[in-house]
Amino acid sequence: MNETATTRCRSPKVRTPSRLAGSRRALTAAVLFMAAQQCLALTTPAIIASITSLQCLEYRVVGICYWLLCTPFGCTVKTSPKVRHFIPELVVSSYSDTGASPWVEMATLSAPTLSSQGGGNLITPSPQRDNLLRFKNVDGIGHPGGAALTALAHSFGYACPSGAVPLAPYYLSTLDPLAWRQAIPESAYPQALIPGSREIGSQALGNMWGSVYPRHGFLVQADDFKASAVMAQRASDFITRVGQPHVYLPLQPKPYPGYWPPQPVMENNVNNHRWQLLSPVIQSTCAIFPSPTIHSVEGGYAWSLWRPYRCCQRMGQTLLFSIDFEGGQG
Repeated sequence: MNETATTRCRSPKVRTPSRLAGSRRALTAAVLFMAAQQCLALTTPAIIASITSLQCLEYRVVGICYWLLCTPFGCTVKTSPKVRHFIPELVVSSYSDTGASPWVEMATLSAPTLSSQGGGNLITPSPQRDNLLRFKNVDGIGHPGGAALTALAHSFGYACPSGAVPLAPYYLSTLDPLAWRQAIPESAYPQALIPGSREIGSQALGNMWGSVYPRHGFLVQADDFKASAVMAQRASDFITRVGQPHVYLPLQPKPYPGYWPPQPVMENNVNNHRWQLLSPVIQSTCAIFPSPTIHSVEGGYAWSLWRPYRCCQRMGQTLLFSIDFEGGQG
């Protein structure tokens, strides 16, 4: 399905479970009202409002944790439910013109520099050819809706804290010109040299959008939405790993007793991560790439990156062990 969006945002449809208190409904309604007033551009209130998607949250009880609680009167074993839910960690923007991020409040962070200017396509589009080399800038910024998401998840029970810092610039491609614009040393990696390695989609199924490697800003892709999505996937790949040859702030939360953060992003794995489209329109569902395409007139796109966290409420000094229900790791 292909669509062209003429506006930048859309108020998300929200289904509020009956267990939410009236005050929670009022808060959600207020946030959605604020987002509705921002229909010409992607704004921070609109991004915060988007977290009310229950399909993206996917809250589940997946197991039981066993804790050892010791007091001066002796020790006992306590239990707590082990829950899993997705958290929106990053807003990943992918756009053609340098400095023209669709997230208006953050556009100044990616202003052109002496080594990062220009942008867009290198070949004039033509219906007779599909060898259109596109370039996209990418920003990865901490999602501003972490606190609101935690409040929403607490409505179902215990909630896991996010490992991302709201509004923190984890990656700005304008500050990474050597890797993002010159593909140094990305183009020399084995994954970039082996055909069919680390592809988004599948050539066998006829829905291959592009390869993750080399993780730079250029791609031969006739479809602008698909090219932007591949860039977002590439950036999230190294942002969620440490020691990568890019100028970035790694987003790899550390586990501790009763808290299991997600593994690094891996393409084609719906249990590992999910994307929620924010621009050119805000969608209330999450999916992995490939996904239905919605084209932006301005060539700017943005997604929320949701990743699954597992945790259980601390009920003692020591976590003895935890068990997972059948299918709990999915």
